[in-house]
Amino acid sequence: MDAKRESTAALELKHLRCLVSIIDTGSFTDAALQLGLSQAAVSRTLAALEDLLGVRLLHRTSRSVAPTTAGVQVLARARVLLTGADELVREATTGHNRLHIGHAWSAFGHHTTEFQRRWHDQHPETELRLIRQNTPTGGLAEGLCDLAVIRAPIDLKAWSHALVGHETRCVAMASDDPWARRRSIRLDEIPDRTLAIDRRTGTTTLDLWPAPEQPAVEYTQDIDDWLAAIATGRCIGLTAQATAAQYRRDGITYRPLRDAQPLPVHLIWRTHDPHPATHTAIALAKVLYREDRSAPRAQR
Repeated sequence: MDAKRESTAALELKHLRCLVSIIDTGSFTDAALQLGLSQAAVSRTLAALEDLLGVRLLHRTSRSVAPTTAGVQVLARARVLLTGADELVREATTGHNRLHIGHAWSAFGHHTTEFQRRWHDQHPETELRLIRQNTPTGGLAEGLCDLAVIRAPIDLKAWSHALVGHETRCVAMASDDPWARRRSIRLDEIPDRTLAIDRRTGTTTLDLWPAPEQPAVEYTQDIDDWLAAIATGRCIGLTAQATAAQYRRDGITYRPLRDAQPLPVHLIWRTHDPHPATHTAIALAKVLYREDRSAPRAQR
């Protein structure tokens, strides 16, 4: 393709790679060596890019090359675009070698570290990454993960899903709250207090109480907002034991909640695009929750 025909073509990654290589190596000759092209091909590619953009990108002398003002701007954008393209290729070609598990609040609770350790030992060929995403599906609907841990009461019909275990509920309160001196709290005592609820990703709803007995509510936006509200002492919170395991904060005390049904813990995934390691992850999670049930109950 000659320079005239190439100048009318659409912008291609090779044009941007050429510009970046010339600047990074400092010469057309070294850029040609880096790109595996002839020096003439590098010159034609740069000329095509300048024709396409309608601006001069480089100041050239017999000893050096330097970007023009327009060249500096184009170079910065070129680096971003090339990095994005490289990441896209890497994700597409190694996607099955990496498993992303999303969660809104607390992954697998006190099982999280053991899950990671066993996965690393048993499946070293597949890198595991846990991602916290404050959405009802833990990032699955947004395409940010392959599987998601779900405790919140969402409609599971849109997803493939598996129940991996159950978790007890607990009450979160300020550490100087009078209830912090108690061993446990009853469910029927909660309506006497103001309850912090994250209605987007939280596990608690007012359906736990009959309508006339429901507590006052302060709505929060995410786990950090929820904890901050509770730490002030103006409200308390109900949550899964997993939250207590993963969010031990100064100023916050957790106590078991009596008379409440345990929370189901599901893994969900896209029905038509499952990761090859999906059922392996489900099996490991079930083993950990099953071991938890069979172990002697410890005082928490």
